Amino acid sequence: MEEPVATTQPAGSESAGSESTGAESSGLGGRYWRLWWASAVSNLADGVVKVALPLVAVGYTTSPVLVAGVAAAFSLPWLLFALPAGALVDRLDRRRVMVAANSLRAALLGALALAVALDAGSIWLLYLVAFGAGTAETLYDTSAQSILPQLVPRAALSRANGRLYAVELAANQFVGPPLAGFLVAGAVAYAMLGPAGLWAAAVVALLLVGGRFRVARQGTSTLRADIAEGVRFLWRHRLLRTLALMVGVSNLTTTATFAVLVLYAVGPNSAIGLSEPGYGLLLTTLAGGIVLGSLVAARIERLLGRARALGVAMVAIAVVVGAPALSTNPFVLGGIFFVGGILLTAWSVITVSLRQQITPDRLLGRVNSGYRLLAWGSMPVGALVGGGLAELFGLRAVFVIMGVLALALLVGMFWVTDAAIEAAERATT
Repeated sequence: MEEPVATTQPAGSESAGSESTGAESSGLGGRYWRLWWASAVSNLADGVVKVALPLVAVGYTTSPVLVAGVAAAFSLPWLLFALPAGALVDRLDRRRVMVAANSLRAALLGALALAVALDAGSIWLLYLVAFGAGTAETLYDTSAQSILPQLVPRAALSRANGRLYAVELAANQFVGPPLAGFLVAGAVAYAMLGPAGLWAAAVVALLLVGGRFRVARQGTSTLRADIAEGVRFLWRHRLLRTLALMVGVSNLTTTATFAVLVLYAVGPNSAIGLSEPGYGLLLTTLAGGIVLGSLVAARIERLLGRARALGVAMVAIAVVVGAPALSTNPFVLGGIFFVGGILLTAWSVITVSLRQQITPDRLLGRVNSGYRLLAWGSMPVGALVGGGLAELFGLRAVFVIMGVLALALLVGMFWVTDAAIEAAERATT
């Protein structure tokens, strides 16, 4: 795997109208490890909420459309606010944005826990909280992806990114889902109060990071002009544009699948027949593959080459989303999810590293947010599509249709070649 390339303003330097990046002069430093802990705790909360909310929704409704709507409400802000979030992150202190976002999420989940405890919960309240938490997530995640080059020296970025990526995956995908299942099985209020406490703890860790993290700007411009500059760069860059479109459609297929999988998998009358904790454990097999993939992605890249590894990963996505249509054996599905998770991570590592390498630093926040608009903005569409297809044709049809659609994305590999990747890197250099 190529090391992500990013330049930073020297620590302690300031220019008119800008603030210091606060990069450490050597090593990762104590501030990095406080950020690491904040990321671990925050992502654990994310992992609990994303699984707990649909499980809680099943207690209010059995409609596939309404249950899928919770996932849609959570991811809809990426479709609505991704671009403004990127522009704001390039203008504001990124650590303070992260503190504010996590404070909002903690307050929302705490209020929901109180409402549930007072028997005042409803599917519509779940929608409101999911949308608010998702909106805060657009700001938090965009800031988190952009702050690291300001915190550690350029030579340490690869090591710092790898350690952050590993703990984020472990907390969000590996620990969070089964924890959500156990919390919901214990009491719905606990499933809401737990993430609220975790996000509050992450705020404390972020406050201890210290320093200022506002990007130096030259001249003035409107928010609209900033957004337009980032969008133009992304859309005119054929390689980045192709990858963004591919991951957008891919996320649509996975969201459509997992938005209704809870109905297919949980309950004695479901096709798979799992309990809530069992469902969390099934999802943990995918998470386990993702965590392992973060450790072996570089080897996969060296073995297959970047373009071929991306093609194999796309096939793996199609197999993962289509597998429930072929088998209801949880052990078979767990094995498929585990292997698929390894290859899914290879896609993420290669494409994120490439984006960091070929995007100018001053545009990185906005290009990241534009990329995520396509990548994550498709998720609410996918959730609604999954629910609608399930209503019309049944749950199994969702997995078949999404598997075929994911496999069709291999067409994009005509433009994503090793030659195209190397040419983009040379142009940046």
